[in-house]
Amino acid sequence: MDLRRVVITGIGTINPLGHNVEEYFKALDEGVSGAGPITRFDAHLFKTRFACEVKDYDQFKYFDRKEARKQDRYCQFAQIAADQAIADSNLDLEKEDKSRIGVIIGSGVGGIETMTAEVIEFAKNNFEPRFSPFLIPKMIADMASGLVSIKYGFMGPNYATVSACASSSHAIHNSFDLIKFGEADVIVAGGAEAAITIPGVGGFSSAQAISQRNDDPQTASRPFDKDRDGFVLGEGAGVLVLEEYEHAKARGAKIYAELKGCGISADAHHITAPHPEGKGAKAAMSIALKSAGLNPEDIDYINVHGTSTPLGDIAELKAIKELFGEAVYKMNISSTKSMTGHLLGAAGVVEALACIHAINDSIVPPTINHFTDDPNIDPKLNLTFNKAQKREVKYALNNTFGFGGHNSSMILGKVE
Repeated sequence: MDLRRVVITGIGTINPLGHNVEEYFKALDEGVSGAGPITRFDAHLFKTRFACEVKDYDQFKYFDRKEARKQDRYCQFAQIAADQAIADSNLDLEKEDKSRIGVIIGSGVGGIETMTAEVIEFAKNNFEPRFSPFLIPKMIADMASGLVSIKYGFMGPNYATVSACASSSHAIHNSFDLIKFGEADVIVAGGAEAAITIPGVGGFSSAQAISQRNDDPQTASRPFDKDRDGFVLGEGAGVLVLEEYEHAKARGAKIYAELKGCGISADAHHITAPHPEGKGAKAAMSIALKSAGLNPEDIDYINVHGTSTPLGDIAELKAIKELFGEAVYKMNISSTKSMTGHLLGAAGVVEALACIHAINDSIVPPTINHFTDDPNIDPKLNLTFNKAQKREVKYALNNTFGFGGHNSSMILGKVE
């Protein structure tokens, strides 16, 4: 059978660098850090007291009090990003067959803030079991997809992907396949996360996964730097409108990029640590290249997982060098987590947006906060340190890897 092409016709986000795509792209170009002291709860007793929060967020700007009370913060972020992307796509929903439009929005942990608040109240009330009737629908990780489909009447494929930090990338991969094989014409795909909570920060801190650079939060996320000491927790959402190419062309849609190929794999190694040789990462990238029908030398830019952890950064670069060979020295590589922090289940889609920006605007966002070279990292690699670089980007690859050894790579490109 002839496989259908998949393009991106709508984009939306709310994240630590902005409440929309325009603000986000501007902050990426300027190398802005989204980190600052935690305001979501009193963190003074925690080893880590900072994160990348969404700034100046007022839920009542987007939702009335009745609706806001029924929704966890992660669901709110998802709906805001989805509304932006759907509006940006200019889909005429009066003319579309809504049974052919799906929603797949992933989340690593779902409504952890809601669960935390309910358990705290349970303890305060002498363990009397009085829980909100909205607890379960606010907590479950699939509710973001459900709410978007209910609002717009989209009756196509509808579910959530849950694979830790690879969740939104897997949502995009699933959507790619569903459209490619003819099971949907349009899918609203992405991810949302709001894990800057007492157990979120406490748990990652105990796992020694997050930075403790409390004296200078804005420079704490420093991928590939010799003195990196863990990632910075972030929050937010990103959503893409994925559409079958002929469907988009027939309605005269604006097309940002084509989703050329995707690859997924498992490390089968450790619950939190990456495979030291990056075997799973290499496999995912190799499958993505094959899926896209491209060669290593075709890739101009890699937006890496690059979390700023001692083990992860090295393993990913090993995989890239082994797969791409000499072509690696002709491409740009950068980690936008140096600016946004790590959005966990929303990381992949927010970084896919950075790739879309690179493709459309011929600018590679930087890896900020580089101060000291790591002797274990090849100095000839162009890791786009500290300042954005102008270059034409025809094809960009985005990596996301999750606890449990879940690996996902996607390749975006200009439409030909």
